[in-house]
Amino acid sequence: MDTLLTIAHVIVCLFLVGVVLLQHGKGADIGATFGGSSQSLFGTEGPLPLLNKITTAAAIIFMLTSVTLAYLSTEKSSSSVMKSVVKEQPIATEVAKPMATEDKVAPVAVPVQENAAPAAEGEQK
Repeated sequence: MDTLLTIAHVIVCLFLVGVVLLQHGKGADIGATFGGSSQSLFGTEGPLPLLNKITTAAAIIFMLTSVTLAYLSTEKSSSSVMKSVVKEQPIATEVAKPMATEDKVAPVAVPVQENAAPAAEGEQK
């Protein structure tokens, strides 16, 4: 369904571009250039020539397919792009403190936070 609607949307888009490029501009008459335009309300072609009606219909179909595709994409997707963003957590570095060598025990890693308060003057780290 989505693929068919997307194909129809692209076809209508290309058709709309073609129809708009085929239209005759309002001020494109040579008589309008020199001030000789007619005084009628809609000009000589009537209120809406056939090409204008086709353009209006293509624009309506284009808007309907755009809204439908947007609605279908929101209904299908329940995830957000912001879920992949991970909150920054404080980095803890590990310092190895070896135990007595006669015990033959592996060193123990003690986590140390970089943002820790400095030790008092009499204390050692």
